[in-house]
Formats: sequence, C-alpha cells, structure tokens
Amino acid sequence: MKTFLCSKCANKIYFESTACVNCQSALGFHSGTLAVLALVPAGPAGLFRPSGNGNGRRFRYCSNATHGVCNWLTDDRDPTGLCKACDLNRTIPNLTEPGNLAAWRDLEHAKKRLVYSLLRFGLPLSGKSVANGPLTFDFVRNAGTGHLDGVITIDVTETDAVERERQRQYFGEPYRSLLGHLRHESGHFYWMLLVEAAGLLAEFRAQFGDERQDYRPSLARHRAAGPPPDWQVRHVSAYASSHPWEDWAETWAHYLHMVDALDTAEATGMEPRAAGILLGAIWPFKPSDVYREVSFAALMDRWVPLTTAMNTLSRSMGHDDFYPFIISAGAAGKLAFVHRVVRAKAA
Repeated sequence: MKTFLCSKCANKIYFESTACVNCQSALGFHSGTLAVLALVPAGPAGLFRPSGNGNGRRFRYCSNATHGVCNWLTDDRDPTGLCKACDLNRTIPNLTEPGNLAAWRDLEHAKKRLVYSLLRFGLPLSGKSVANGPLTFDFVRNAGTGHLDGVITIDVTETDAVERERQRQYFGEPYRSLLGHLRHESGHFYWMLLVEAAGLLAEFRAQFGDERQDYRPSLARHRAAGPPPDWQVRHVSAYASSHPWEDWAETWAHYLHMVDALDTAEATGMEPRAAGILLGAIWPFKPSDVYREVSFAALMDRWVPLTTAMNTLSRSMGHDDFYPFIISAGAAGKLAFVHRVVRAKAA
C-alpha cells in the first residue's frame, strides 16, 4: 500500500486514520481517487468537503462510521449511505453480542485492504459476467469460512487471536490471518470472472489441474492423509495441493500478498537495493506502480530479497518468519498465470 499524507499539513497518516494527529483535520478515504482526504465541514451537519478544495464536491462518512468500523467516504447524494466497501456486506455480526463490535472492526479493516487492492488492480467488484451478483460478504459466528457463488463467509471467531492460532496449529499452517482468509476466498470469486468466464479453462488446467474432479472428496483426502510428500515442487502451500480450485485460491492470495507488500516496501523506503546497488544507498529508481506496470519477472526479482530481509529481521526479534513459504518453479509458473489474467482484465 502506498504512503498516505494529510492533504492539509503533509503529515504521514495511516490508511485507517480518521483524524490527523498533527493538524487535527478529520480524515476520510475516498475510493474514487484511492486517497485519504483531509476534510472540513461543509454546510449541514455530517457533510464535508476536501480541505483547500473549492470545486463544490461534498462527502459524508459511510454510515458504518457511527460504529467506528469505517473511515471511507460516500458522495453526499449516495442513497445507500454506505461506502463502496461496506456496500458489499450482506451480513454483519450481531452487535448486541459482547465482543462482536470489536470483531467487526477487525474484519472491516482487513476487508478494506482487500478492496483497496482490487481497486488498484482495476478489477470489477461485480460478477455480472458470470450471472452472479457482486462480491458479497457474510460476517457471522459459528459458520464455516468459505466461498459460494460470490459470497464470502468469514467466521467471526477468526478475529480472536487465540482461536486463530489454535486453528493454525490444528491444521498445520505456517500462516493464518484475517487478510489472508479474505484474499484466499476472493480468489474463488475471481476464478469465475477471470478464468471460467474468460474462456481460459484449458490454460488453467494445464497449470493447476482439472477442477472437475470431485471437490469434497479431494478435501476429505487431504484432511485425512495430508499433502503429497513432493507438494512443494508444484504448489505455494500444502493446502494448495488439495484441489485445483484451492491451488488457484492459495496462489491468488500469495500474489496479492506479494504485490501489496512490495508496494508498501517501496513506498516506505524499506525495499532492499537492487543487485549492484550499494546497501544503504537512496533508492535510485523512479517509483513504479507494482499493481499495473511491473512484469512478473520483476516482481519475483524484488520479492525474494524483500522476504529474505524481512524473515531475517523477524528472526532477530524472536518472531516467526514474515513469509514462511518457498516459491518453487512450479508455484512461480502459477503465480505468473495469475499475474497475466489480472493484467489482462485490468487492461
């Protein structure tokens, strides 16, 4: 994610910020420009305009801002009162139950980072091309996390760090996070749009295998017997070996991890120097939009040294690896396929 600056005083702010700690301006994220705007009151209560902007545009905060879960803006004439991201919710947690408001806040923060990336890619949030509705979210308790026909369901208990760690260890996963779940499940939605509806099934099957094999028995075999001993030769994770659909979703999630982390590393000046450049030198290259401009080969050339550096830093602090995965040649080929279909849709 790019670095955000207060548009009034140029102080560094966060994607989730609602007020600048330097100039105390109200802040809101505008999905149309992918920018966090400093705001000043404009007329009736609840209306704002960008600071220093006299073009007459007025905004409201998303109606979910009243719950402290959203800092996105809507147009003052928007009939729903919901921002582009919150409008994708079908079900939110029962806010009368203790702990559910905090859980919803965590879910929304993760979901908005996903939606931000999808907007940066220029990907549609609608599934009309495959006779489905928009990308939709159900945040509920005691439900199976998964995807069905465009609806992503996330169990609210995934926001509990203790429960999430228990699940991670139970399933033998090296990594588990809310954002990781959302990225993975969104992959199933975009498989319908970018592969099936785009007529790329033959190319997909050449890379990932035949998705027509029985899904539930495949997952049951994986849970009972685990991955094949050589899974790492062809897959980005052990779970990816369970079925071609899961292979795609895992690969999709890792691709989003790569692009967003590289974008953030470049924006904050943390990316390791390119080969041949002295360590510690100022990054000498023009910033690139990794969401739109960089080739897959260039992404990989930058991803490996970044993850090596971050893993070393994590170990020096006594933490698990930042990126506990190895990308084999087989997995890289699948990531390259994801890269191609995303760029083709964006173009």
